[in-house]
This record gives sequence, structure tokens and C-alpha cells, in this order.
Amino acid sequence: MNSTEDTPAYIRDNLNTKFVGRELHYLEETGSTQDIARELAVRGAPEGTAVVARKQKAGRGRLGRIWFSPEGGLAVSLVLYPPCKNLYLMPAITSVAVFRTIEKFGIKAAIKWPNDVLIGDRKVCGILIENCLDGNCLKYSIPGIGININFDPAQYSGIADISTSLSKELGHTISIGPVATILFSEMETLYLQMSNPDYILGEWVQNMDTIGRRIHVRSGEEISEGMAHSISATGNLVLRLDNGTLKEIMAGDVTILKKP
Repeated sequence: MNSTEDTPAYIRDNLNTKFVGRELHYLEETGSTQDIARELAVRGAPEGTAVVARKQKAGRGRLGRIWFSPEGGLAVSLVLYPPCKNLYLMPAITSVAVFRTIEKFGIKAAIKWPNDVLIGDRKVCGILIENCLDGNCLKYSIPGIGININFDPAQYSGIADISTSLSKELGHTISIGPVATILFSEMETLYLQMSNPDYILGEWVQNMDTIGRRIHVRSGEEISEGMAHSISATGNLVLRLDNGTLKEIMAGDVTILKKP
């Protein structure tokens, strides 16, 4: 691992973006990058402001879960101001950006609806998107991204059976800086395509490992089981129940039960 590539100076010097990551807050350790990004957004931070940390003490994931974020990971939160009508595209934009970033390191990845990124059947990245709405007006959107890079999840009992990391898949460590700069570039490229939702959703579905699989979905207190049939025009999961009816799910936690 090249330590010179694990610095904020490397990230700033190697950015090829117009706005994502141009204002960079780089921390060795913090409670939660989401909290810092939210404070910056409230103060009117420029679009694309990035908060990067190598370790979080209070990382959080979807559905109120804790996101395990030890030394050797990459935690990123971005401040964005998308049009409210396009907010439904943020899970697709973020997960496809991570998918593309990982594949640029020669690793085959896949997306699990709505926005987990997997290598094989193990999670390598979790995504949390937090939005602030004032009535029908979006004040800001903060996609939070946690990528397992240079640690072995097998050493941590809470995630040993369900997670992997880039270094574990590659057999060697990689520098954090290049991962961050590629991620920022991919995020900006997709974000600027927001006016073309068919393209974004098409990329999302094409690289998704959920469609055609038998799944269990928990949405609040409701549990559904069936075949993942398709993704709707608004990014919802369409589930074919065992009685043949189609059920649209806006949000939920998916468990894949059986491979096709």
C-alpha cells in the first residue's frame, strides 16, 4: 500500500470531477460522517462536499442498524441537492457508482436491492441515504457509503459470515485514495445523468443480483416472500407472490433464499 495515496492531498490532486469531492473534509476517525455532512448541509455547503473517514465510532446503516466501520475501511458522505422529483434515483446512482468503482479494481461485484453491494454472496459495501424535506421541497440529500477495503471481516464476529473486503478478494491491500477518487468520479457521472432516469435505472437493474431470485422481504412489520420479478419505473421492487400476484415494495430488507 502506498501511504502517499492515503492522504487528502492525493485525493485533491487526482480528482477529475467538477464538484464532487472538490470541498473535502478528511478525517482519520470520527463518530459518523453522516452527522458531519448534515451539519455542513445545514450551513449551505457547496454541492458535492465530501466527508471522508478511515474509521467511524458510530457509523449507521439502513433500518436503524449499526454500520461496523473499523480501521481499513472507507466511509464517505456527500452533500447533494438533487431535484425532489429525482430523489428516487439516489439509491440507484449511489450503488451503481460503488459497483463501477469496485469493478475497476478487477473484482466482480453485484447490487442487492435496494443498494447493498456484494462480492459473491457477501456484503462489501453498505449505503445509507438520508434526506431532509421541507414539505414537498428537498433541502438536501446525503448518501453515505461504507466500503470494506483493507481489513479482514473474518476477524470480527459480528460480520464474519456475511461480509468481505476488497483486500480479502484481491489478496493484497490497496490504497484508500484511488478508491475515493474513482468513486467521486462515478458518482458525479451518474448524478449528472439524473435527467435520464431510464439510463440510471437500466444500469441499476443490469448489475443487480436480486431479480429472478427467491427472496424474503421485511418491510416494517410486514414480511413477504416470493420471486423478485422486476424493478418499477420509480425504483420499487416488484415481487411475484406464490399465488401469482405482483406486489410492489417501496422499501425493505431483502434476504435471498434460493439461487436460481
